[in-house]
Amino acid sequence: MINLEWYRTFKAIYKTGTLTHAAEVLFISQPGVSLHLSSLENYVGYKLFDRTGRKMIPTEKGKVLYNFIIDALTKLEEAEKNFQRSTEKNTPTISVGMCFETFQITLEQYISALPFNVIIQFGEYPEMVENLEKGILDLIITPQMVIKNTIEYQAFSSETIVLVGGNEIDNEEFKEIEQNQSIENLELWLKQQKWYGTTGDMEHLRRFWQLNFNKYPDFRPNYIVPNINSIVRCLSSGKGLAVVPDFLCRKEIENGSVKLIWEGKTPLKNILYFATRKKTIYEEEINLIKKIFMELE
Repeated sequence: MINLEWYRTFKAIYKTGTLTHAAEVLFISQPGVSLHLSSLENYVGYKLFDRTGRKMIPTEKGKVLYNFIIDALTKLEEAEKNFQRSTEKNTPTISVGMCFETFQITLEQYISALPFNVIIQFGEYPEMVENLEKGILDLIITPQMVIKNTIEYQAFSSETIVLVGGNEIDNEEFKEIEQNQSIENLELWLKQQKWYGTTGDMEHLRRFWQLNFNKYPDFRPNYIVPNINSIVRCLSSGKGLAVVPDFLCRKEIENGSVKLIWEGKTPLKNILYFATRKKTIYEEEINLIKKIFMELE
Protein backbone atom coordinates (compact mmCIF):
# COMPACT_ATOMS: atom_id res chain seq x y z
CA MET A 1 0.00 0.00 0.00
CA ILE A 2 1.29 3.45 -0.91
CA ASN A 3 2.20 5.86 1.88
CA LEU A 4 0.80 9.41 1.75
CA GLU A 5 4.09 10.71 3.15
CA TRP A 6 5.81 9.56 -0.04
CA TYR A 7 3.62 11.99 -1.98
CA ARG A 8 4.36 14.80 0.49
CA THR A 9 8.08 14.15 0.07
CA PHE A 10 7.75 13.95 -3.73
CA LYS A 11 5.98 17.33 -3.76
CA ALA A 12 8.64 18.90 -1.50
CA ILE A 13 11.48 17.68 -3.77
CA TYR A 14 9.59 18.88 -6.85
CA LYS A 15 9.05 22.33 -5.30
CA THR A 16 12.50 22.86 -3.75
CA GLY A 17 14.66 21.10 -6.33
CA THR A 18 16.99 19.37 -3.82
CA LEU A 19 16.84 16.62 -1.23
CA THR A 20 18.43 18.91 1.35
CA HIS A 21 15.83 21.65 0.99
CA ALA A 22 13.02 19.11 0.94
CA ALA A 23 14.32 17.67 4.23
CA GLU A 24 14.35 21.18 5.75
CA VAL A 25 10.76 21.83 4.64
CA LEU A 26 9.56 18.48 6.02
CA PHE A 27 11.72 18.59 9.19
CA ILE A 28 13.10 15.12 8.55
CA SER A 29 16.56 13.87 7.61
CA GLN A 30 17.90 13.80 4.06
CA PRO A 31 18.23 9.98 4.22
CA GLY A 32 14.54 9.92 5.19
CA VAL A 33 13.71 11.98 2.09
CA SER A 34 15.79 9.64 -0.09
CA LEU A 35 14.02 6.62 1.42
CA HIS A 36 10.56 8.06 0.69
CA LEU A 37 11.53 8.90 -2.89
CA SER A 38 13.08 5.51 -3.64
CA SER A 39 10.03 3.79 -2.12
CA LEU A 40 7.71 5.81 -4.35
CA GLU A 41 9.84 5.17 -7.44
CA ASN A 42 9.86 1.44 -6.69
CA TYR A 43 6.10 1.53 -6.26
CA VAL A 44 5.31 3.35 -9.53
CA GLY A 45 8.04 1.53 -11.42
CA TYR A 46 9.97 4.42 -12.97
CA LYS A 47 12.32 7.29 -12.15
CA LEU A 48 10.67 10.52 -11.07
CA PHE A 49 13.80 12.71 -11.04
CA ASP A 50 17.12 12.93 -12.84
CA ARG A 51 19.89 13.71 -10.38
CA THR A 52 22.06 16.42 -11.94
CA GLY A 53 24.73 17.54 -9.51
CA ARG A 54 22.77 18.62 -6.45
CA LYS A 55 19.62 19.46 -8.40
CA MET A 56 16.69 17.11 -8.79
CA ILE A 57 15.18 17.57 -12.26
CA PRO A 58 11.75 15.96 -12.70
CA THR A 59 11.48 13.43 -15.49
CA GLU A 60 8.52 13.50 -17.87
CA LYS A 61 6.93 10.74 -15.81
CA GLY A 62 7.62 12.82 -12.69
CA LYS A 63 5.89 15.85 -14.21
CA VAL A 64 2.86 13.76 -15.15
CA LEU A 65 2.62 12.30 -11.63
CA TYR A 66 2.99 15.75 -10.03
CA ASN A 67 0.23 17.26 -12.15
CA PHE A 68 -1.98 14.29 -11.42
CA ILE A 69 -1.66 14.39 -7.61
CA ILE A 70 -1.09 18.04 -6.79
CA ASP A 71 -4.76 19.07 -6.61
CA ALA A 72 -5.75 16.16 -4.41
CA LEU A 73 -2.67 16.57 -2.18
CA THR A 74 -3.29 20.30 -1.79
CA LYS A 75 -6.91 19.64 -0.78
CA LEU A 76 -5.77 17.12 1.82
CA GLU A 77 -3.24 19.59 3.25
CA GLU A 78 -5.89 22.30 3.37
CA ALA A 79 -8.27 19.95 5.15
CA GLU A 80 -5.52 19.18 7.66
CA LYS A 81 -4.93 22.89 8.30
CA ASN A 82 -8.65 23.60 8.65
CA PHE A 83 -8.98 20.78 11.14
CA GLN A 84 -6.08 22.17 13.17
CA ARG A 85 -7.64 25.64 13.21
CA SER A 86 -10.97 24.22 14.35
CA THR A 87 -9.43 22.71 17.49
CA GLU A 88 -8.49 24.74 20.52
CA LYS A 89 -5.02 23.32 20.69
CA ASN A 90 -2.95 21.25 18.31
CA THR A 91 -1.14 18.83 20.64
CA PRO A 92 2.20 17.63 19.24
CA THR A 93 3.28 14.00 19.50
CA ILE A 94 6.87 13.21 20.49
CA SER A 95 8.39 9.78 19.82
CA VAL A 96 11.14 8.74 22.25
CA GLY A 97 13.42 5.71 22.07
CA MET A 98 15.17 4.12 25.06
CA CYS A 99 15.60 0.79 26.78
CA PHE A 100 12.62 -0.59 28.67
CA GLU A 101 14.34 -0.44 32.06
CA THR A 102 15.36 3.20 31.66
CA PHE A 103 11.75 4.10 30.87
CA GLN A 104 10.42 2.30 33.95
CA ILE A 105 12.96 3.86 36.31
CA THR A 106 12.86 7.42 34.97
CA LEU A 107 10.17 8.67 32.60
CA GLU A 108 7.23 6.37 33.35
CA GLN A 109 6.12 8.22 36.51
CA TYR A 110 6.06 11.58 34.69
CA ILE A 111 4.22 10.57 31.50
CA SER A 112 0.74 11.59 32.63
CA ALA A 113 1.93 15.13 33.50
CA LEU A 114 3.50 15.92 30.13
CA PRO A 115 1.57 18.58 28.13
CA PHE A 116 1.95 16.71 24.83
CA ASN A 117 1.44 13.22 23.41
CA VAL A 118 4.29 10.72 23.82
CA ILE A 119 5.07 7.47 22.02
CA ILE A 120 7.77 5.34 23.69
CA GLN A 121 9.64 2.82 21.53
CA PHE A 122 12.06 0.11 22.69
CA GLY A 123 14.66 -1.65 20.57
CA GLU A 124 18.32 -1.94 19.65
CA TYR A 125 20.25 1.33 19.73
CA PRO A 126 21.57 1.27 16.11
CA GLU A 127 18.00 0.71 14.88
CA MET A 128 16.78 3.61 17.05
CA VAL A 129 19.41 5.90 15.52
CA GLU A 130 18.22 4.98 12.03
CA ASN A 131 14.64 5.74 13.04
CA LEU A 132 15.75 9.06 14.54
CA GLU A 133 17.47 9.96 11.29
CA LYS A 134 14.36 9.05 9.28
CA GLY A 135 12.12 11.18 11.48
CA ILE A 136 10.32 8.22 13.09
CA LEU A 137 11.83 9.07 16.50
CA ASP A 138 12.46 12.56 17.90
CA LEU A 139 14.70 11.74 20.89
CA ILE A 140 16.81 8.78 22.02
CA ILE A 141 18.34 8.02 25.42
CA THR A 142 21.40 5.94 24.54
CA PRO A 143 24.81 4.80 25.84
CA GLN A 144 26.04 4.39 22.26
CA MET A 145 27.06 7.05 19.73
CA VAL A 146 26.39 6.23 16.08
CA ILE A 147 27.83 9.20 14.23
CA LYS A 148 25.49 10.75 11.63
CA ASN A 149 25.69 14.17 10.01
CA THR A 150 22.08 14.99 10.87
CA ILE A 151 22.21 13.84 14.52
CA GLU A 152 23.75 15.50 17.57
CA TYR A 153 24.57 13.94 20.93
CA GLN A 154 24.50 15.59 24.36
CA ALA A 155 26.11 13.75 27.28
CA PHE A 156 24.05 14.11 30.44
CA SER A 157 24.92 11.24 32.78
CA SER A 158 26.88 8.03 33.20
CA GLU A 159 26.23 4.53 34.45
CA THR A 160 28.60 2.00 35.99
CA ILE A 161 28.13 -1.67 35.19
CA VAL A 162 28.43 -3.51 38.51
CA LEU A 163 28.19 -7.00 39.99
CA VAL A 164 25.25 -7.24 42.39
CA GLY A 165 23.86 -10.08 44.47
CA GLY A 166 20.83 -11.07 46.47
CA ASN A 167 20.76 -10.21 50.16
CA GLU A 168 21.60 -13.84 51.03
CA ILE A 169 24.90 -13.80 49.13
CA ASP A 170 27.98 -13.99 51.38
CA ASN A 171 29.88 -10.99 50.01
CA GLU A 172 32.46 -11.29 52.82
CA GLU A 173 33.58 -14.58 51.29
CA PHE A 174 33.87 -12.83 47.95
CA LYS A 175 35.96 -10.01 49.45
CA GLU A 176 38.33 -12.50 51.11
CA ILE A 177 38.93 -14.31 47.80
CA GLU A 178 39.35 -11.04 45.88
CA GLN A 179 41.88 -9.63 48.33
CA ASN A 180 43.89 -12.75 49.19
CA GLN A 181 43.57 -15.26 46.38
CA SER A 182 44.27 -15.44 42.63
CA ILE A 183 42.06 -14.01 39.93
CA GLU A 184 41.44 -17.60 38.76
CA ASN A 185 39.98 -18.52 42.18
CA LEU A 186 37.83 -15.42 42.09
CA GLU A 187 36.48 -16.38 38.68
CA LEU A 188 35.87 -19.96 39.87
CA TRP A 189 33.89 -18.73 42.91
CA LEU A 190 31.74 -16.51 40.70
CA LYS A 191 31.01 -19.31 38.24
CA GLN A 192 29.82 -21.56 41.10
CA GLN A 193 27.03 -19.12 41.98
CA LYS A 194 23.53 -18.89 40.51
CA TRP A 195 23.28 -16.21 37.82
CA TYR A 196 20.47 -14.12 36.37
CA GLY A 197 20.28 -12.79 32.82
CA THR A 198 17.81 -11.34 30.36
CA THR A 199 16.43 -12.82 27.17
CA GLY A 200 18.93 -12.53 24.33
CA ASP A 201 21.09 -9.87 26.06
CA MET A 202 24.48 -10.83 27.49
CA GLU A 203 26.26 -7.59 26.58
CA HIS A 204 26.80 -6.26 30.12
CA LEU A 205 28.06 -9.62 31.37
CA ARG A 206 30.36 -10.12 28.37
CA ARG A 207 31.96 -6.69 28.68
CA PHE A 208 32.34 -6.94 32.47
CA TRP A 209 33.94 -10.40 32.23
CA GLN A 210 36.26 -9.39 29.40
CA LEU A 211 37.46 -6.31 31.30
CA ASN A 212 38.13 -8.16 34.57
CA PHE A 213 39.17 -11.66 33.46
CA ASN A 214 40.45 -10.94 29.96
CA LYS A 215 38.08 -13.48 28.45
CA TYR A 216 34.41 -13.88 27.64
CA PRO A 217 32.22 -15.82 30.11
CA ASP A 218 32.01 -19.52 29.29
CA PHE A 219 28.69 -20.05 31.09
CA ARG A 220 25.11 -18.96 30.71
CA PRO A 221 22.85 -17.58 33.43
CA ASN A 222 20.73 -20.10 35.33
CA TYR A 223 17.64 -17.92 35.22
CA ILE A 224 16.59 -15.93 32.16
CA VAL A 225 13.98 -13.25 32.95
CA PRO A 226 12.31 -10.57 30.76
CA ASN A 227 14.38 -7.51 31.73
CA ILE A 228 16.87 -6.03 34.19
CA ASN A 229 14.17 -4.74 36.51
CA SER A 230 12.96 -8.34 36.81
CA ILE A 231 16.50 -9.38 37.75
CA VAL A 232 16.63 -6.78 40.53
CA ARG A 233 13.26 -7.92 41.92
CA CYS A 234 14.38 -11.56 41.86
CA LEU A 235 17.65 -10.75 43.63
CA SER A 236 15.73 -8.85 46.30
CA SER A 237 14.13 -12.08 47.45
CA GLY A 238 17.06 -14.49 47.53
CA LYS A 239 20.48 -15.56 46.33
CA GLY A 240 22.08 -15.06 42.95
CA LEU A 241 24.34 -12.71 41.00
CA ALA A 242 23.94 -10.44 38.01
CA VAL A 243 25.84 -7.73 36.14
CA VAL A 244 23.65 -4.64 35.71
CA PRO A 245 23.88 -0.82 35.42
CA ASP A 246 24.09 0.69 38.89
CA PHE A 247 21.31 3.25 38.42
CA LEU A 248 18.77 0.47 37.85
CA CYS A 249 19.32 -0.94 41.35
CA ARG A 250 20.48 2.12 43.33
CA LYS A 251 17.38 2.19 45.53
CA GLU A 252 17.60 -1.53 46.32
CA ILE A 253 21.30 -1.25 47.22
CA GLU A 254 20.54 1.67 49.54
CA ASN A 255 17.75 -0.19 51.35
CA GLY A 256 19.79 -3.41 51.61
CA SER A 257 17.56 -5.69 49.56
CA VAL A 258 20.34 -6.05 46.96
CA LYS A 259 24.09 -6.06 47.67
CA LEU A 260 26.74 -4.29 45.64
CA ILE A 261 29.34 -7.05 45.35
CA TRP A 262 32.04 -5.65 43.04
CA GLU A 263 32.68 -2.77 40.67
CA GLY A 264 35.51 -4.73 39.09
CA LYS A 265 39.25 -4.11 38.99
CA THR A 266 38.55 -1.28 36.56
CA PRO A 267 35.02 0.16 36.68
CA LEU A 268 33.07 -0.32 33.46
CA LYS A 269 31.35 3.00 32.74
CA ASN A 270 28.95 4.06 30.01
CA ILE A 271 28.21 7.69 29.14
CA LEU A 272 24.49 8.32 28.58
CA TYR A 273 23.50 10.67 25.76
CA PHE A 274 20.47 12.49 24.46
CA ALA A 275 20.40 12.00 20.68
CA THR A 276 18.29 14.34 18.54
CA ARG A 277 18.13 15.55 14.96
CA LYS A 278 19.96 18.84 14.46
CA LYS A 279 16.79 20.39 13.05
CA THR A 280 13.49 19.73 14.78
CA ILE A 281 10.20 21.53 15.33
CA TYR A 282 9.83 19.87 18.74
CA GLU A 283 12.72 21.53 20.56
CA GLU A 284 10.53 22.82 23.40
CA GLU A 285 8.96 19.41 24.06
CA ILE A 286 12.30 17.60 23.81
CA ASN A 287 13.89 20.02 26.27
CA LEU A 288 11.13 19.28 28.78
CA ILE A 289 11.88 15.55 28.60
CA LYS A 290 15.60 16.25 28.91
CA LYS A 291 14.93 18.33 32.02
CA ILE A 292 13.20 15.37 33.69
CA PHE A 293 16.22 13.14 33.16
CA MET A 294 18.74 15.75 34.32
CA GLU A 295 16.78 16.56 37.48
CA LEU A 296 16.84 12.88 38.42
CA GLU A 297 20.64 12.92 38.56
